Amino acid sequence: MFRKQLRTWLLQRAMPLSELSEMAGEGLKAMEADLRHLARSLKHEGLRLVVEPATCRRCGFQFPRDKWHKPSRCPRCKGDWLDEPRFHVER
Repeated sequence: MFRKQLRTWLLQRAMPLSELSEMAGEGLKAMEADLRHLARSLKHEGLRLVVEPATCRRCGFQFPRDKWHKPSRCPRCKGDWLDEPRFHVER
């Protein structure tokens, strides 16, 4: 039931991991595990989970898409003004 709700939220708009975990009342690690499972399940429905990578607001550096949690610092400018990665489901 929960992953269906998660799928519905992500079809509506892109959300960061912290917002999803707050809405669901789960920890970040548990939510990340749920998202990874959801990504596998969506393939059977012809959908896919899209990850918009974390980005440094200071210099524009984009982190690798395989990093699903918010990084602490930018490796390029050492700034900590970072946007979290965002997730959404697309057809």
